[in-house]
Amino acid sequence: MTLVIGVDSSTQSTKALVVEAETGRVLGEGRSPHPEGTEVDPHAWQVACTRAMSAARANVPGPIAAIAVAGQQHGMVTVDADGEPVRPALLWNDTRSAAETEQLVHKHGAYRLAELTGSVPVPSFTVTKLAWLAEHEPEAADRVARVLLPHDWVSWTLSEPGTEPATDRGDASGTGYFSPRAGEWLPDLLSDAFGGRAPALPRLLGPAEAGGRTKEGTLVAAGTGDNMGAALGLNAGPGDVVVSLGTSGTVFAVTEQGSADPTGFVAGFCDATGRYLPLVCTLNAARVLTTTATLLGTDLAGLDELALRAEPGSGGLVFVPYLDGERTPNLPDASGTLTGIRRGNLTPENVARSAVEGMLCGLADGLAELRRVGVQARRVLLIGGAARSAAVQAVASGLFDAPVEVPEPAEYVALGAARQAAWALSGAAEPPDWRVHGEGLAATDGGAAVRTAYTAAVAQLHGPVG
Repeated sequence: MTLVIGVDSSTQSTKALVVEAETGRVLGEGRSPHPEGTEVDPHAWQVACTRAMSAARANVPGPIAAIAVAGQQHGMVTVDADGEPVRPALLWNDTRSAAETEQLVHKHGAYRLAELTGSVPVPSFTVTKLAWLAEHEPEAADRVARVLLPHDWVSWTLSEPGTEPATDRGDASGTGYFSPRAGEWLPDLLSDAFGGRAPALPRLLGPAEAGGRTKEGTLVAAGTGDNMGAALGLNAGPGDVVVSLGTSGTVFAVTEQGSADPTGFVAGFCDATGRYLPLVCTLNAARVLTTTATLLGTDLAGLDELALRAEPGSGGLVFVPYLDGERTPNLPDASGTLTGIRRGNLTPENVARSAVEGMLCGLADGLAELRRVGVQARRVLLIGGAARSAAVQAVASGLFDAPVEVPEPAEYVALGAARQAAWALSGAAEPPDWRVHGEGLAATDGGAAVRTAYTAAVAQLHGPVG
């Protein structure tokens, strides 16, 4: 039996799985939290990774043959000539670079940026954070010798000293200075945003390449971004659309052809297998539910019960859930709004259901955008902690206009990283065939009316967005 470790270095914590390489069977699991906030000392991720892997291995005898890390996308890790962080890393959900984003898009044009990078940058993207750093902390920017992504940093710290940092095309495609079509960095675009500075960038590795080894000799695979890791863990292929309900909400699909959407709604990412991963992301997902539960004086189980007692449409209440601003549509300064309030419909049940409906409507709109750029949705795979909610499942089954399946609960980002590690170890042309089981949801009525009311509320509040 060959053992590998898959690591998910996410916004809130590091999860690690010890997995049997031949079958995908999970043998051990560990977790370690990350500090709160939208900027974090990268060393905290290194410590959390070590702790999570130690916990996962605690009751699993035998050596680990390979490790791979899937990490939160877009984060800006800047290091000096000695390899030490210049400043705390800015996370994907840090939107302080909104003004710099507007300047970049105005300077280069949305169509040109989409053609070059597959995406029109929003404040999440690394290139906008570098522009902010150059503008607001020029002395720190002058000390930057190398720019990494979170997964690059964690993989690098796992590797033996002297290893050159590396990344994969999946995570690189979320920086705003990488060409998915050509599979190469765009250093001139980075330098232009970074005030003429030209920091070094990681080596670009193929899907099954190794980036190095640990001091103990364990292979360290290329790693990837978290959404790419989830797609790999789910064994998603063309026709599969993944809706992930975590800290952020994401809707993405595996495709054979890349996309370049000048409206900025769809990010034209690469996946972790050599294909593509067009993606729509919202800042507001599961936290909409936890925040609403707190407001109603209950927990998530209680929110579920309340929401299921309300009728579809929440009695006319519409929750536009931009509690932390929003990325798609690009409204970084927006706030959440509850509309349609009347004396007879402002009940805990309707408020609870409106939160579920509002969160999912934003993601259903994301699927509509993927369809606009040519994605074919054969089925929707609903994952993430909130996917286990009975109310979420009841609402989702009527909103997406495609069969919805809920895969068995698993840490799919970490599982995808483990699958990549096993693939790199094997040297095979394709990743190992690890089966994923799921349950289909029965379709429910009322989804079209809910979508219509939500679309009207967004238009009334924010006008045309794009």
